[in-house]
Amino acid sequence: QVQLLESGGGLVQAGGSLRLSCAASGRAFGTSAVGWFRQAPGEEREFVAAINWSSSILYYADSVKSRFTISRDNAKNTVYLQMNSLKPEDTAVYYCAAGARPRQISTSYDYWGQGTQVTVSS
Repeated sequence: QVQLLESGGGLVQAGGSLRLSCAASGRAFGTSAVGWFRQAPGEEREFVAAINWSSSILYYADSVKSRFTISRDNAKNTVYLQMNSLKPEDTAVYYCAAGARPRQISTSYDYWGQGTQVTVSS
């Protein structure tokens, strides 16, 4: 069992940066892959980034590649999403999820956090 809690969201101007954190509890976290997804109002949930347990495999959506960086600190049971050069279209609720492998499909993940709101003003 893994419990996830996102933090770090907020309001930022276009071009700014935010760092999201996904803090986990549960013994299985150290061997779990973690994905970040986001959902804007009226839109489907979409993949943002994923990382495997050892940080040796990283995936990014094309829309965030070169702007976002996913990382993890297993000693702190935390996964981060550093978001730079933010755009208004990045506005969404951001969710982290844990599963066996780093996938781009939301149904591949077994555990989800409650989400954190990111709003980028133009």
